[in-house]
Amino acid sequence: MSAIGIGIFLLAIVLNAAANILMKASAVNRGEGWQDQILNPFMIAGLASFGLAFLAYRQVLLKGIPLSIAYPIMTTAGFIIVLAASHFVFHEKLDWQQWTGIALLVGGIWLIAGKM
Repeated sequence: MSAIGIGIFLLAIVLNAAANILMKASAVNRGEGWQDQILNPFMIAGLASFGLAFLAYRQVLLKGIPLSIAYPIMTTAGFIIVLAASHFVFHEKLDWQQWTGIALLVGGIWLIAGKM
């Protein structure tokens, strides 16, 4: 895959993870009424991130990366980013099992990405 393709793929992964993190931020910083919920800037940014991630991921698939490789990398890398943000941004406690899981996921991404 070209450097541009890899860049687009990384962008899709980061945007997808950011969307999930922003959704959590919108839940933490929610307003009182339904209008406050809908107009929450974190929620709007999260929805925009989901949309942009969708478009970037579609471009990755159009460039010919097999779904059997792209999807596992996309979801696993996003999972790792979201877990890290949960710990460092939202101060959620991660236990040794979760940290071990992250290490195993990194190994899995390395094995799958070797097929690209």
